[in-house]
Amino acid sequence: MAQPEHPRGILQVTGDDRISFLQNLVTNDISSQGLHYTALLTPQGKFLADFFVLVREGDILIDVADTLQPSLLSRLSMYRLRANVEIAPMTCPVNCGLGPVPKGAFPDPRTPAMGWRAYGAQDSDVIDWRALRVEHIIPETGLELEPDRFILEMDFERLNGVDFKKGCYVGQEIVARMKHKTELRKGLRQVKISGSAPSGTPIIANKKPAGLIYTQHGGLALAYLRFDRISDHMTAGDAIVTV
Repeated sequence: MAQPEHPRGILQVTGDDRISFLQNLVTNDISSQGLHYTALLTPQGKFLADFFVLVREGDILIDVADTLQPSLLSRLSMYRLRANVEIAPMTCPVNCGLGPVPKGAFPDPRTPAMGWRAYGAQDSDVIDWRALRVEHIIPETGLELEPDRFILEMDFERLNGVDFKKGCYVGQEIVARMKHKTELRKGLRQVKISGSAPSGTPIIANKKPAGLIYTQHGGLALAYLRFDRISDHMTAGDAIVTV
């Protein structure tokens, strides 16, 4: 087992309405037991937080970036109204690993390449999650996943983070419209990079802004690009960027 790339926080959701409460808010179908990847959006369909939802026999655990735990708790509490649910922070270590899924752990629902997640156990192995994220184009909270982004631009469909058949949730109409009625003009892509640049550095193509460079490893990087401005020669600071 190994620690996640960045610290995680856990929220525990209890009460008879816990499943229906979350089902009406998040982008994915979380009606079955097990681990799900999903997000909470603004009513305008823009990104607020991504997280894992572990549906268990008597409660639900929300595994979210530690930096987003307080704001997510506040937002979920705002939506609670008269629902029979209680939401509270919980101390529970999060561990991850590669290879066969141990007993009590759960396959990462985004892609098998990211291994599995376990709750409650601790260990000290080290895994280069950044390299795996760049290789398999996995966005991370606080890096590629910034406020006001649209989740389909961030590959949530490929990462099993959105369900188009589950019915209404916050921001659902915008997501459905982007899926069925528009062509994405921006999005997350893997690029080649010669040199390096701080995460968030603008990418310039033909003297025009073409996107932003993010996580980098081994000559590759994750970039948020405007598709109509991709060219054969782009720069991010002093680095050369190519697709």
